[in-house]
Amino acid sequence: MGLAVGMRIALVGLAVSLTLAGCQRSGDDRNKADTQPPAAATNLTEIEMSSPTLARVLQRGHLLCGVHEGLVGFAYTDNKGNWRGFDVDFCRATAAALFGDPDAVRFVPLTAAQRFQYLSEGRVDVLWRNTSWTMSRDSSGELTFAGINYYDGQGFLVRRSLNLSSATELNGARVCVHANSTNELNAEDFFRTRQIEVRPVILPTEEEARQTYLREGCDALTGDVSALAAARSLMTDPRQHVLLPEVISKEALGPVVRAGDERWANVIRWVLNALISAEELGLTQDSVMRIKEGEGSADVQRLLGYEGEFGPRLGLSREWARDAVAASGNYGEIFERNIGRQSALGLERGLNAQWNAPESGLIYGLPIR
Repeated sequence: MGLAVGMRIALVGLAVSLTLAGCQRSGDDRNKADTQPPAAATNLTEIEMSSPTLARVLQRGHLLCGVHEGLVGFAYTDNKGNWRGFDVDFCRATAAALFGDPDAVRFVPLTAAQRFQYLSEGRVDVLWRNTSWTMSRDSSGELTFAGINYYDGQGFLVRRSLNLSSATELNGARVCVHANSTNELNAEDFFRTRQIEVRPVILPTEEEARQTYLREGCDALTGDVSALAAARSLMTDPRQHVLLPEVISKEALGPVVRAGDERWANVIRWVLNALISAEELGLTQDSVMRIKEGEGSADVQRLLGYEGEFGPRLGLSREWARDAVAASGNYGEIFERNIGRQSALGLERGLNAQWNAPESGLIYGLPIR
């Protein structure tokens, strides 16, 4: 662990200690605290009382972030072996909020079948991995969803040569879907209620479902529309494959943590909300560090840590949100860079537009106050 990171951890611990004690420090007191030798062990013990996960992450010196094992636009490695993507940027922003360093994160690629097991065993601290928020998962007592970072829905990808205009025309077709997912259940519901007979081709993983479709082992591939767009972008001639118009489900995707550690869930929840709020307030990756105390609205001042003790309440520094935005950009920047119209996926904002955008969506940052 580097000296700078170690000092930040100690100071975060000190902030939590004082917050729990109900103390308020003056600016002079904070400056003195920054120059005094830290009592890291004691402070980490105090953090552990309110959040064992946060204490473990701080003591380790980096975040363990569970991501997709390979989904273009969301989580994948480039030709240099560097992790890229929409979910990856949220991991980096979380690390920056914790340590002031977006590189203080280790990415753990997980299949759909592995993700919850790894989380429950503590082998990852958080899942930023296209995971649908459902009642059965939420009420299991094992998982806590910390928010929604992408509104998706399930669709169907077919070859243009089949000349299909609707999923209702798939009677008798072979439909590839991966097991252990909401996609399998949604497809079953869709076809059964419409009395459409299809031949499901159930594969263990998303990748095997995609490869089977490419080998023409099935006539249609079903999955989240974003995942289908990612799969199509990698095909030899993407124009020969079309998304049918039906969206048959609501898939609210978001970060997941282990149940029973609400303070850690709050850290993840408010990192997400900070990135969403930054877009609404016009704060970008380039501008966020240039805003000075007293500049901008009260909302801007609170987000950037110039007013209030919002970071210390979470067990973070006062600059947590500033560091998160500086690491990955605001929500809109993360979207456009990885999956938006300027990316290989070319997805519209749609439901993932800000609530107050000219073409409004469902993205809404909770107030920091």
